[in-house]
Amino acid sequence: MSGGLQVSVGQHSDAGRKAVNQDFHGVAHPVGHHRVTKGVALALADGISSSAVSQIASAAAVRTFLEDYYCTSEAWTVRRAAQCVLAAVNSWLHAQSRHSEARFDRDRGYVCTFSALIFKAREAHLLHVGDARVYRLHRHTLEQLTVDHRICVSASEAYLGRALGASPSVEIDYRTWGVEPGEVYLLATDGAYEYLEAADIHQALTASGDDLDRAAQALTALALARGSQDNVTLLLARVDALPEPGARNAMAQTGHLTLPPPLAPRMQFEGYTIVRALHGSARSHVHLAVDDHSGQHVALKTPAVDQRDDPAHLEGFLLEEWVARRIDNQHVLRPHAADRPRKHLFVAMEYLEGQTLAQWMIDHPLPDLDAVRGIIAQLATGLQAFHRREMLHQDLRPENVMIDRSGTVKIIDFGSVHVAGLAEATRPPHSAMPVGTLQYTAPEYFVGDDGTAASDLFSLATLAYQMLTGKLPYGLHVTRIRDRADVRRLRYTSLREQRPELPAWVDHAVRRALHPNALKRHEALSEFVQALRAPSEPLWQRATPPLLERNPLRFWQTLAALLGVAVVVLLGLRVIGM
Repeated sequence: MSGGLQVSVGQHSDAGRKAVNQDFHGVAHPVGHHRVTKGVALALADGISSSAVSQIASAAAVRTFLEDYYCTSEAWTVRRAAQCVLAAVNSWLHAQSRHSEARFDRDRGYVCTFSALIFKAREAHLLHVGDARVYRLHRHTLEQLTVDHRICVSASEAYLGRALGASPSVEIDYRTWGVEPGEVYLLATDGAYEYLEAADIHQALTASGDDLDRAAQALTALALARGSQDNVTLLLARVDALPEPGARNAMAQTGHLTLPPPLAPRMQFEGYTIVRALHGSARSHVHLAVDDHSGQHVALKTPAVDQRDDPAHLEGFLLEEWVARRIDNQHVLRPHAADRPRKHLFVAMEYLEGQTLAQWMIDHPLPDLDAVRGIIAQLATGLQAFHRREMLHQDLRPENVMIDRSGTVKIIDFGSVHVAGLAEATRPPHSAMPVGTLQYTAPEYFVGDDGTAASDLFSLATLAYQMLTGKLPYGLHVTRIRDRADVRRLRYTSLREQRPELPAWVDHAVRRALHPNALKRHEALSEFVQALRAPSEPLWQRATPPLLERNPLRFWQTLAALLGVAVVVLLGLRVIGM
């Protein structure tokens, strides 16, 4: 890395006099173009002593940040990328607390402080929430670069005013400045910095020579020797060398990617050779290409020409790339890894040889129930990968599902994915129109409610219904919903009207997953998958829907017949009475 960014880092953590170490720390030293486009990142988190799970929050915050930050688009600035990652981390931690015994007491939940320092090109970027601290070392003093988010109640009592996981959203402090070779920075938890001074740092650095890990270990031992009763964690970072100023580094520093030119067969583009167009839509164009380095076939996705002047669309395109990089699941399309710099805005994904679910349904108009179960189970696994990351797919439809030649089912499009914590930044809240394809969209979106995992379940169940019958469960009535009264008027058409050989309990499982009220659907995707395989209890027998819902035509025919009989009887009685 001669002539490039070089940063030396030392780190150490000690539980001290406590049984559990609730601090967590880490550093990412990427190589290749990631070092240029993303830099070197250090992160530190400190749990809260009132929580028995706070150490889990600290570890998750640091690990997720250091992984997901490097998955963000090169077109994003450091601030944009880091804050998006932290917003998602915060939402995930808060969700864990909501689903635990700590949902009524945040002091027992998945909460931690967080501080990160990122060196990129010739600048440092600081992100901070809580009361850990980041310092710059001077000859005689430590310059504090962070502000403690601590609220003092009295001289002896204080509490955190801001922390990761404490609330659904979080404000992250951010600042940036130019750095110089030789500068030393310190990241430390309160168990360390309250017992250390600048002279201690200098002495430890001198005594350890060039071994910063040894210096960090000596400083933690010193803090404990001076009476620290808390966990003690610190990181030392020294800027050894910086890249020369120039156009390439300026581009990396600003995160600039230009829009790609129109792609055509045999064209050379960013280390790929274009083979042919695969798909085009109002949002994007997809081309088959060959990676000139590895020889692998890939799918290159570029923004549609008509959308190139729409900043919101381009921002969504970048978000789609990040979503793809965050998920590693065999039933979700994977990004193509190419460790080289790029100049244009595009997404490279694995290329699948197979067919869409839409084509599969044409080829299999009356599929076997087991075949449908297999596809639904694989899609549920893919959706669960989104949900574990506090993301909703929101556009599950036949065209967004691929089945490869081995029968593996994959979700292939992420353009409508909702990332918890980023909704305000990516689209207006309570948008007037749902973001997905209307006929597969859950009713709650049409009346302005937020989506949940149950909304993706509705879309999944719609696919199951369509595969089994070739029709939609509510026809096009879902697309005409304008208010809650329209939702209540939805009437499910039984699977058995089209496929009378299907078990009644399968119909019940699909009906429940398609309930207009999200709260009455299955609690988990896995529950729906299991319900398609076997009745868990005789509930489907006890809870058989009324004839009006199962077969409205037969209901009215029966009612008309009964009314006719009643009229005949009344006429007969009247004749007899006369």
